[in-house]
Amino acid sequence: MEKLRKAVSEIAYAQNHAKLTHLQLSLIPVLCLASSLYKLALSLRRSLYHSGLFRKHRLPVPVISVGNLTWGGNGKTPMAEFIARFLADSGISPLILTRGYAGGDEARMLHRHLLGRPVKIGVGAKRAAVAARFFERYGYVDPSSMIKGSDGLCIEPKVGGHLSSEKIGAVILDDGMQHWSLQRDLEIVMVNGLTLWGNCHLIPRGPLREPLNALRRADVVVLHHADLVSEQNLKDIDLMLQEVNKSLPIFFTKMDPCYFFDVGNVNSRKPLRDLSNSIVLCVSAIGSSNAFVKGVEKIGAFYVDRLEFSDHHIFQAKDTEMIRRRLRELEDTFGHKPVVIVTEKDYDRDPEIFKHLDPYEVLALCSELKIIPHRECTEDGFKKLLKGDLKDELQGTDRN
Repeated sequence: MEKLRKAVSEIAYAQNHAKLTHLQLSLIPVLCLASSLYKLALSLRRSLYHSGLFRKHRLPVPVISVGNLTWGGNGKTPMAEFIARFLADSGISPLILTRGYAGGDEARMLHRHLLGRPVKIGVGAKRAAVAARFFERYGYVDPSSMIKGSDGLCIEPKVGGHLSSEKIGAVILDDGMQHWSLQRDLEIVMVNGLTLWGNCHLIPRGPLREPLNALRRADVVVLHHADLVSEQNLKDIDLMLQEVNKSLPIFFTKMDPCYFFDVGNVNSRKPLRDLSNSIVLCVSAIGSSNAFVKGVEKIGAFYVDRLEFSDHHIFQAKDTEMIRRRLRELEDTFGHKPVVIVTEKDYDRDPEIFKHLDPYEVLALCSELKIIPHRECTEDGFKKLLKGDLKDELQGTDRN
């Protein structure tokens, strides 16, 4: 099954059929049929929402959706974390709603990164129901209690059934673009600058969850991994997006490596310089393994090899044996024991599995999302946009 998933992914991002194997070429007619059925189901679902037969829920606080048009690797969860940090630091307690793919690896990572901040994380496919449980437990901020401070939005403390810091002031939908059952006040669409739309077909023939014209719903577009894209390609992508909407704000982001931790001790911290001149094997099961590997290469390892699995893959004993074989090959070639580098998401999917690679050292790379200044679209500009949206919604909108 893993080989089939990888084959389908390679088809989705192939720009030239000449590079596809006979097996992949034989799969294309089947994938085309499946994509046609998916398109039909998508159109039917959209019609049911537009006609009102499927209900759209309106939450009592502003909703910021962070989503994408393609599968995986677009930086949705890091952006959700970035927004949650900003809101928490502004005095607003946000609730992040996430589906909890692959046992909730993203939710566990968010919990660890946001520990100590007034951020709640709700996991479940029925996000309106999850949100309702959190509102019942913690309460939510009445729009009339929101004030605009000299340096941003903040909550005016009130005495009541809930502590003001506990009350939820905003909701962040992680991977929310296709979650049409919840109304949103700001639609942020993440785009992977390295892969864009692949072959521009709908899944499973291609990587698109919706046709490209769905970008018209976006209030903001964020081009992720922009630091790994050439200047000319960035200009071309910018022009392409402007054709969809000339007034569309476009921000550039990157993942900035911070430190490593040993998978045997999540509280350990190793500086990036410890990787200098090392032999490294990057192991990942994420949506954008190229970005991960390129990031490790920039840190300064002597040699970087890679083993990739499909997004959200659950590692098993046979996978660790495959990793061990590659490590022994690297050790025989270079005469030094290699180091395994995994992503935080892969660690959080199963914190125990990589311990079975002992005596090889296994480190998880911790990174955080940074906004790259691009014309007037800077980090301050992005935060100002968020402030403006929240102020408008909380002070000027009846949400009932």
